[in-house]
Amino acid sequence: MSVIESVLEQDPGYVQRRDHWLERLREIEEQEARIRLGGGEKRLAKQHQLGKMSARERVEALCDPGSDFLELGLWAAHGMYEEHGGVPAAGVVTGIAKVHGRDVLVVANDATVKAGAWFPMTAKKVLRAQEIALENRLPVVYLVDSAGVFLPMQDEIFPDKEHFGRAFYNNARLSAEGVLQIAAIMGPCVAGGAYLPIMSDESHIVEGTGSIYLAGPHLVKAAIGESVGHEELGGAEVQVDVSGVVDHRHASDGDCLAAIRRQLEQVAPPPSGPFARREPRPPLYPEEELRGILPTDSSRPYEAREVLARLLDGSELDEFKATYGQSLICGTGWLDGWAIGVVANQRHIVKRKTGLDPRERELQIGGVIYSDSADKGARFVELCNQKRIPLLFIQDVTGFMVGTRAERGGIIKDGAKMVNAVANSVVPKITLFTGNSFGAGNYAMCGKAYGARFLFAWPSATIAVMGGAQASQTILSIQLGKRGDEIPEAEKKRILSEIQSRYDRTSDPRYAASRLWVDALIDPAATRKAISRALACAAQGPDLGEFKTGVLQT
Repeated sequence: MSVIESVLEQDPGYVQRRDHWLERLREIEEQEARIRLGGGEKRLAKQHQLGKMSARERVEALCDPGSDFLELGLWAAHGMYEEHGGVPAAGVVTGIAKVHGRDVLVVANDATVKAGAWFPMTAKKVLRAQEIALENRLPVVYLVDSAGVFLPMQDEIFPDKEHFGRAFYNNARLSAEGVLQIAAIMGPCVAGGAYLPIMSDESHIVEGTGSIYLAGPHLVKAAIGESVGHEELGGAEVQVDVSGVVDHRHASDGDCLAAIRRQLEQVAPPPSGPFARREPRPPLYPEEELRGILPTDSSRPYEAREVLARLLDGSELDEFKATYGQSLICGTGWLDGWAIGVVANQRHIVKRKTGLDPRERELQIGGVIYSDSADKGARFVELCNQKRIPLLFIQDVTGFMVGTRAERGGIIKDGAKMVNAVANSVVPKITLFTGNSFGAGNYAMCGKAYGARFLFAWPSATIAVMGGAQASQTILSIQLGKRGDEIPEAEKKRILSEIQSRYDRTSDPRYAASRLWVDALIDPAATRKAISRALACAAQGPDLGEFKTGVLQT
């Protein structure tokens, strides 16, 4: 393998870029700290007064001491449902915990946020967590403390395929696939929500605070005229000792979580994944330097290999077709001891051959996927599937090349081949958004719609159909064309500024994370650790099956 030689230390702009992104990181971390407070200090205090741990305290008690909890979907619903007071983290904590050294998917309702009620984004977040568990065969622990569906929005959460009921469908599928699910009823568990813990493989309930029933006391009174309290209707004694619906009861949250930890310790270890693994080696360059590589202006070029030099073991990359299709870097290496195939957009502007005459060259625009790059990417994805090597896509792409020359060269056909290969890939795919992610480039580089096992984003990421400047100019042209009259230049500038401001807001990585287009926003310096954890989870997954692409144009 070739060692990537970094020249970052010779770059006079490094410090300025690092300081810019560190400031953005501090801003994001402050916002995340507020999100983690859930419903706020007063509601947390009330939770404690009831003798209950908070959702995050429960997760911490479940995890191995000192281990890292990889939280997923923290930004879900951020900036949404403001008319209802906001729903931090969509009212549920999800992520991957270490329990006796094993990765376990945790779903914990946050009762400090609207009593743990389910909003549309709550359902989307829980379904995403179950999808991750199913794809990677991770045991699931549900820590249930929820008032059920948020009734004012029932029409947006109840009946559709990706709504509330899909969680129980996934319960059944996970169990059928042999993926262990353990549920703890640690607060109310009402109506349809009662199925989630009971469709799990094993269930627990906490005495005095946990309750489970299809209809609560108020509905029972309205329906059949019976007056009954929570404990008599569906408390721990009733549902364990009398009905036998629940398997175990415990005196406190702590006792319940300790019992679940004991049970997980007894579960057989997962089979070893079909991926090559060797002793990890650190990169030759500090991972902290990843904070200063990307330019503050997303239109500026940079060398993508500088990123790879701080991610790959020994900073080594065995590059595929290094001198062909140079706007896309493809190659294999090792990341924390895991074999990995890398597909990375190259933003550095290079010279490219345009014909048989080597003297005939043109500048290649960085971040654009050309026909030769798409052809190279498709073939590399096929090779990684043939070799059973997981894929890491590093996105900083402005889309496929446009214009008469590109169209006559068959860019649509070549782009379709790459999209087809990525869509049908059976090896685990992990996507990292570092910069731009525009148009069909998002698809070809394995955006959310293309089945990535995990998706991470840096604070520098931008996800949209096109860049803000191009989009605002396009929208303005359409609007002016419809008006058909002369508009003062000052008015044009005002309209353009408004459009671009609105467009830029929806392109922010926090906006993407709030809608679960990405699983987590991460510090660039923590990228290697996050990807390694994702690969370890993927290694527990099922047999990969056969790679097939179907019909491709040639």
